[in-house]
Amino acid sequence: MFKVLGISGSLRESGNTEFLVRHALSLLHPQEFQADFISLRGKDIKPCNGCYNCVEAKRCTIPDDFDPIYQKMVEADGLIIGSPAYYASVHPQLMSLLDRAGFVRLWTGDYFSGKVGGPITVARRTGQDLAFAQLLMWYFINDIIVPGSGYWTVGLAGSRGARDASKDEEGLRHIERFVGNMARVIKALKAANSGSALPQEGYFATRYWKARDEIG
Repeated sequence: MFKVLGISGSLRESGNTEFLVRHALSLLHPQEFQADFISLRGKDIKPCNGCYNCVEAKRCTIPDDFDPIYQKMVEADGLIIGSPAYYASVHPQLMSLLDRAGFVRLWTGDYFSGKVGGPITVARRTGQDLAFAQLLMWYFINDIIVPGSGYWTVGLAGSRGARDASKDEEGLRHIERFVGNMARVIKALKAANSGSALPQEGYFATRYWKARDEIG
């Protein structure tokens, strides 16, 4: 069974971001996919402090709720990450999670390479596109495959704090198309790989730092 993890970066209870991420997960066939959901609400996720302890420890040493979430990200075949747009940017607590996850996997060998997924962002009027692009940059630098959907997977909701993402019929259609494509890509990749392993520990980090040193 394939594993897909959905993460909501909103700290609001039953907010629009949570609704859209949960909706995306609900579209996965339960006999083929194990869909798990994590909300950052109530979680203590500190920003990366640049200590570089992860190089030797092979894990993030900041004491908070990061590691259990990171382990679920590593185990998943697919990652759907949602965020509200805060002044056209991703929620800062979510970016703390993603910054640290990307840096830790660089040194631990717990690659995100070959996973499949994509972002969902939501705002009252505008700003979703910039937050969407910010998340898309994270997916690309972590070597995650992002299927298309015919349009960006963004939602319009939240005027005066309303929880009304379910009314954005067009946004829901694009999310449904994205999830369908995502499911097909995950299954196709697994069938093609037939259990073959991705490059082992140190591959990405070695190539990255060697290239950096050569450039100077």
